[in-house]
Amino acid sequence: MEFGTHTSASLHRHKTPALAVGVFDDGILSPAADIIDRADHGAIRAVIQSEFSAKVGATLVLRNLAGVAAPRVVLVGLGKQSEYSPKTHARAEQAFATYCVQAHLTEATSTLVSISCAQSTIRERARAAAAAVGEATYHYDATLGKPDVQARPKLKAFNILVERTDQSNAQRGLREGAALAEGMSLARTLGNLPGNICTPTYLGEIAKKLGREFKSIKVTVLDRKQIQALGMGSFLSVAKGSDEEPRFIVMHYKGSAPAKRASKEPAAAGPVVLVGKGITFDSGGISIKPAATMDEMKYDMCGAASVLGTLRAVAELELPGEIVGLIPTCENLLNGSANKPGDVVTSMSGLTIEILNTDAEGRLILCDALTYAERFKPSTVIDIATLTGACVVALGNVNSGLFSKDDVLADSLLAAGRQALDPVWRMPLDDAYQEQLKSNFADIANIGGPPAGAVTAACFLSRFTKAYRWAHLDIAGTAWRGGKDKGSTGRPVPLLLQFLLNQA
Repeated sequence: MEFGTHTSASLHRHKTPALAVGVFDDGILSPAADIIDRADHGAIRAVIQSEFSAKVGATLVLRNLAGVAAPRVVLVGLGKQSEYSPKTHARAEQAFATYCVQAHLTEATSTLVSISCAQSTIRERARAAAAAVGEATYHYDATLGKPDVQARPKLKAFNILVERTDQSNAQRGLREGAALAEGMSLARTLGNLPGNICTPTYLGEIAKKLGREFKSIKVTVLDRKQIQALGMGSFLSVAKGSDEEPRFIVMHYKGSAPAKRASKEPAAAGPVVLVGKGITFDSGGISIKPAATMDEMKYDMCGAASVLGTLRAVAELELPGEIVGLIPTCENLLNGSANKPGDVVTSMSGLTIEILNTDAEGRLILCDALTYAERFKPSTVIDIATLTGACVVALGNVNSGLFSKDDVLADSLLAAGRQALDPVWRMPLDDAYQEQLKSNFADIANIGGPPAGAVTAACFLSRFTKAYRWAHLDIAGTAWRGGKDKGSTGRPVPLLLQFLLNQA
């Protein structure tokens, strides 16, 4: 996909297969819509009075307007002007891009970025526009025997029209949005691939491929013997039940030196470490899951996919600073060697864990990766995991769960989520919940019973994060959609990239 900017001067003479202009539902035209309306002597005002409601995301195509070079002018609804927001803008760009894909267009131009919004900048709106195009043009056919080539999106070039003084910031935003779209596309495809293809070995190969593509990323993939040598007994206990070999993926990104900060607060030393849960299929083990929708447990590696997607975007943008991605990856299946309820295993930290439920396996692989993270002397560690059904019960499919005892870090992630339209909701992490994890036979139990299941899962992980500032993202409700719209969402790549952009 090629993204470009043009000046909005002589808008009616701009040649493009489709030109998007915004309309508010109270009859107010955006500046671009007003220019087009005057060029054709009131055509837009006439049609909105008769048939266009201008609700958010609604579209209406006007063809061959007099005095307008574009053969299609696409009216895009923006809702009430008083309620116009970055989210509205993103939905409008998405609606236009979706129309362009459905119309099999190869090129299009949007004026929506130029509509002022008090809660966002030109750069942020340009980034959102590029990301929306990426969303609309994403197409999965990797496992179809006979892919329908005609169904693949034809859109190859997308331009935005802005004032000349805004072009530099708009181009910067488009570049960021394009990188975000590529990162999300990678994360979505990895999530959508079935477990017999997207194995731990496959994830390791994808990481190595990124290392070859971007010289700023050094990749090391450890096998079972190397993982064992590290003392990762908790991680390896989960892998025992599968014939697929586990992998521990280490991705070390080094960009340029960070720029000097205007703030008097010194920049935190050490890298940001992202830890992604990589269970490529989760049967639940001996504590087996119900058969219905178990196919969706191929998505249990979406935390790992989000780390890979984020690092791809970071490398594309050549962000300053140092970022480490850690991915423990294996399958959770059941055979004669699999974990049994009541088993006690020893983690890399030396803490022993009583496994009361083998379906609470994500925390068993993450805890060893979190201990491994200490060797980088990190400034911040964020783990990302499709960890608990309890988080879905608590927050549904809108917000990811955020857990952290560090208020500054939590506020930074909350702010990044709002900016990226990838929201999170902060959940409690009180010490009192730790009582539920007591065991008579080990240092800690891997579950704390039904009450506050998402919280006690985070409490379990917190036992292994005392050496650094840490946050946990439970993405079980947001990493994929089920039902007829089944598919990976690519979240929380937008949140993570925005957080890293803000840090840079």
